[in-house]
Amino acid sequence: MKKSISNLITLIFLLLVTFISNAQDPNRFKDQVDELDNKQYNFSHDKKLVVFTGSSSIRMWKDVQSYFPDYNVINNGFGGSQFSDLLYFYDKMIIKPAPDILFIYEGDNDLADNKKPNKILKEAKELVGKIETDLPHTRIIFISPKPSISRIKLKNSYITFNKKLKKFCEKDGKIEFADVWYPMLDNKGNVFKDVFIEDGLHMNKKGYDIWGKVIGGILKTEVTMNNLP
Repeated sequence: MKKSISNLITLIFLLLVTFISNAQDPNRFKDQVDELDNKQYNFSHDKKLVVFTGSSSIRMWKDVQSYFPDYNVINNGFGGSQFSDLLYFYDKMIIKPAPDILFIYEGDNDLADNKKPNKILKEAKELVGKIETDLPHTRIIFISPKPSISRIKLKNSYITFNKKLKKFCEKDGKIEFADVWYPMLDNKGNVFKDVFIEDGLHMNKKGYDIWGKVIGGILKTEVTMNNLP
């Protein structure tokens, strides 16, 4: 009996240790976020402000402004982040710049951390609820988690989450979905291997060119709508 109780206590202890070690401390990104928050910009007053925020695929898009010269662009990506981290730094990354157009890229690291698609979607909905309340005139676009060589084993989870996220955007009616998943696959459904750097996760210029085309198409749609009589 004593041995059983001892084993149970040991098991509980190990589970607690695992939980604590896996628990995210959003302040691990504090230095990155502070750097972004303190950055100064010299923008044209006659251009709309576009903010890109999310994880390292955004952070590493260093020349994102050059892809969209008709807009003022802020890159508020902080590497390794998940939806919960973006919620934590919501005020600095989203509210403070108060963008006209907001692109969000999260979910990639959430899925790699074995979070369930429904849990991730719940946090995405929470984020949208806050934005729609605080910045009702901001146009919100989710960028779908991308396919990659290093995380191809999680393909089914990515597809499931992307479908749920797209469905949520369509149901909301005011949120848009930028699909970068399928444009990064060949005609056999395999991920392009020449669009990544050595780690097989982050993209090179070819990868960002694909993103630029998808996102540019979305921005052009807005310009067309604005020019309607």
